[in-house]
Amino acid sequence: MGLQPLEFSDCYLDSPWFRERIRAHEAELERTNKFIKELIKDGKNLIAATKTLSAAQRKFAHSLRDFKFEFIGDAETDDERCIDASLREFSNFLKNLEEQREIMALSVTETLIKPLEKFRKEQLGAVKEEKKKFDKETERNYSLIDKHLNLSAKKKDSHLQEADIQVEQNRQHFYELSLEYVCKLQEIQERKKFEFVEPMLSFFQGMFTFYHQGHELAKDFNHYKMELQINIQNTRNRFEGTRSEVEELMNKIRQNPKDHKRASQFTAEGYLYVQEKRPPPFGSSWVKHYCMYRKAAKKFTMIPFEHRSGGKLGDGEVFFLKECIRRHTDSIDRRFCFDVEAADRPGISLTMQAFSEEERKQWLEVLGGKEALFPSFNRAIIPRPEGSAQLDKMGFTILRKCIRAVETRGINDQGLYRVVGVSSKVQRLLSMLMDVKTCNEVDLENSVDWEVKTITSALKQYLRSLPEPLMTYELHGDFIVPAKSGSPESRVNAIHFLVHKLPEKNKEMLDILVKHLTNVSNHSKQNLMTVANLGVVFGPTLMRPQEETVAAIMDLKFQNIVVEILIENHEKIFRTPPDATLPEPGPLSAPPNAPPRQSKRQGQRTKRPVAVYNLCLELEDGDRPSLPKEDTPPSSLDSLSSPSPTTATALGHPGPDRNHLLTDGGSFGDWAPTAALRDAGMNCDVGNLTLLCKLPHWPAMIPRMLAWDMGRLVRVKRPYSTRI
Repeated sequence: MGLQPLEFSDCYLDSPWFRERIRAHEAELERTNKFIKELIKDGKNLIAATKTLSAAQRKFAHSLRDFKFEFIGDAETDDERCIDASLREFSNFLKNLEEQREIMALSVTETLIKPLEKFRKEQLGAVKEEKKKFDKETERNYSLIDKHLNLSAKKKDSHLQEADIQVEQNRQHFYELSLEYVCKLQEIQERKKFEFVEPMLSFFQGMFTFYHQGHELAKDFNHYKMELQINIQNTRNRFEGTRSEVEELMNKIRQNPKDHKRASQFTAEGYLYVQEKRPPPFGSSWVKHYCMYRKAAKKFTMIPFEHRSGGKLGDGEVFFLKECIRRHTDSIDRRFCFDVEAADRPGISLTMQAFSEEERKQWLEVLGGKEALFPSFNRAIIPRPEGSAQLDKMGFTILRKCIRAVETRGINDQGLYRVVGVSSKVQRLLSMLMDVKTCNEVDLENSVDWEVKTITSALKQYLRSLPEPLMTYELHGDFIVPAKSGSPESRVNAIHFLVHKLPEKNKEMLDILVKHLTNVSNHSKQNLMTVANLGVVFGPTLMRPQEETVAAIMDLKFQNIVVEILIENHEKIFRTPPDATLPEPGPLSAPPNAPPRQSKRQGQRTKRPVAVYNLCLELEDGDRPSLPKEDTPPSSLDSLSSPSPTTATALGHPGPDRNHLLTDGGSFGDWAPTAALRDAGMNCDVGNLTLLCKLPHWPAMIPRMLAWDMGRLVRVKRPYSTRI
């Protein structure tokens, strides 16, 4: 089990368990910070002296092998598991390099040290500063509340009102800071996976470039590198989509926190100050407790907890409530007080103090006091507003009209379904399509009035407007489970079974849509919408949880995987019944191990030209189009929801459907890197002394490459790539 998600709604309760989860996230970040600091130190040792290079690399490899990423939620995607396993893979590569080392010319400073120092300073350092502000504001907030609650009720009303306003403003400021800190903690936990691994990947690529005798080992590394690129790109794409969803949820809760309270087993819960009476002449003291009440059983639980003393839980007390009575200020010199009496202690009452008059009224209502004016603490889940879109004959007509138009006019348009239309035009088209009077008059296939991006946006908007997502709330959790675990074959079987549990209309519409998306992905060389890109776009459209929480948003990446599986296995899932001999999908099982690295090849090495391996860094192309943002950028890399191709396939000669090298001189024969580039969808021109790559260590590499009489440099272009 990884780190538990930090819910924004918990910022307002600020419960002891919420603080425990925050400390777990902080401890993980501190562990990461220490590890990166140690890794930077190891990297500098590599530069310090060649004679100590071997020892430094062994230490470096040892550090990589022992570190493991923590993740938020209860499972990881295949991409994240591969990223997690990448550190152990890098460790193995280092050990192999020690056996073959002849020439070591490393540009570690630019490819590894500076990016890690930048990440540690700008990201982890920023979290440290946020933690200081959060701790300082916690101290200030609860100190001010203590001081405020000790105000005498006999003071002037104007003075008390002014104090109330000041405390409320301070509490709102504390909640704002708490929301931002929680968001930053979770963002850095997700960000570090690719922000840390990418510099590591650049380091390995640069090192292999300078290894002329290590060229054979670099060929082994190349296949793994290309797969890891896909893992990182997919993880980055999912991170961007998840981050926007998290920020949207945070803004919703910030605007109206009371409407987004989480469903709880308790009727009411929160902090109360409890009066502890002492024998004369010591008087009494007020101790802060976290209180929880179940109305059905009349069970009241209170646990002492003080934020400023390290957040340690005290011994709790449980009793069954007999009655609750409101206390007036003429009987006690404190505001917001009420008495509760336990059933097993008749005649003995406990005096409690709420944080405000509103909270006291809420407690009185829940506890059965006289003032029952406000709604209950434990709100039900707010249903999503239902649109006018329905799974009826009109809905199927809209779907088929849009699909026919897209396949007739725009199946090869770059960024299909990712590029959004103008909002006003989309709404106008959707209104006309959903109107019985005008639907038949709309000609999408032949009319130039409606752009393809307007049609695709209207189709997505229709699906999002359904009262219930196409894959239903009921089966949402069941679809997510197989995407989190099991082999590729078992995932397909489980989703195959679940699709046939959908209502007939849902399954019919899903069949039509997925068949269309399969056709779109078959034209990915032209429209650049691979299966992975379509999964990112349609995952949140076809699936969504009934309750919006951070934990649910963290499952967004698994929704994308489900859609990828549907597209890749459309014929099997929708055209054949599920295998009755297979067991029904069960609970989450142990995740599979990351794919193993290729074994070391045996035999005599052949002489080949030295390869430039720094192609996974972001490439520049001034001619590429600039498209508007939507969910995530399309990638030129394939989906990893199905098993990866074998090494022989990845490194073999291209077939007629592959992108070929355009050469103006020389021949690279069976040069593995160029074959791998063709598989990744990249076009290469050989013979130009230009490398359009963002390579920070590129100037240092040129004289060495010329000295090695490399003969040709490689000019690389990606067909299309946009980063949000």
